[in-house]
Amino acid sequence: MDQADRMPADWRDLFALTKPRVMSLVVFTGLCGLVAARAPIHPVIAFTAVLCIALGAGAAGALNQWYEADLDAKMRRTVKRPLPDGRLDRQSALHFGVGLSVFSVILMGVAANWLAAAWLTISILFYVFVYTVWLKPRTAQNIVIGGAAGAFPPLIGWAAATGSTPVMAWLMFAIIFLWTPPHFWALSLFVRSDYAKAGVPMLPVTAGIAATRRHILIYTLPMIAAALAPWALGYAGAIYGIVSAALNLVFLLLAIRVAGNRATEPSGMAPEKKLFGFSILYLFVLFGALVADRLVLA
Repeated sequence: MDQADRMPADWRDLFALTKPRVMSLVVFTGLCGLVAARAPIHPVIAFTAVLCIALGAGAAGALNQWYEADLDAKMRRTVKRPLPDGRLDRQSALHFGVGLSVFSVILMGVAANWLAAAWLTISILFYVFVYTVWLKPRTAQNIVIGGAAGAFPPLIGWAAATGSTPVMAWLMFAIIFLWTPPHFWALSLFVRSDYAKAGVPMLPVTAGIAATRRHILIYTLPMIAAALAPWALGYAGAIYGIVSAALNLVFLLLAIRVAGNRATEPSGMAPEKKLFGFSILYLFVLFGALVADRLVLA
């Protein structure tokens, strides 16, 4: 498409830079951390804290797309993003991402506390510099280490409510951190050709499909242990314990099916697609059950 034929950028292009689908999960887990803390907090401050988590996540997404604009242009599932499609220039995306980052951190510090603002800063910097700039183009372990970026929201939410980050907040962090590899690798299996074309060393590209399936099953085991830990350690009760056990059993069975799949084409990867879809539901329901359980125990 020629430049003259392209529609001018509008607010929807800036909104697309924030990766709204990813942001919805970030907002939810951040809210869960804030509510699970069971601390008295003014509704306006609580709303502002969650808003800051959303803005920080959006800023990180914008900076990620600014840095990876050329890479996104090589992949079918990202080629229509605002930057590779030419609807937005890179300088505008950079200014938007940096401005949103600074605003979200300052607002969090003023409205809630500076510990929450510090963790929000770390989460943005980790996603942009550690994951996007350093890990993603260099190692197949990018999503293992980089998964920490998406695990910060409940920690930030808890800090916003209490000014502290106790063991339970770190357990919520650990659940997301360990959930990220099997979740993302399931997706990467049926979009492997995109990563291969773009030269991104995702695990299915560097180690192959069979090894990635085994890794999904292997990494599911510590995820299950982390998900059961709040109940086992007495930080959650029977409501969470029962829901967590059921969810983890289903996740494990799906991971076993993935490990046993021998298909090499996307059309034969129904188990991977089912696991990816369920993994999103898994995290929403698991954290929802944790919040409900802690509110009952309050």
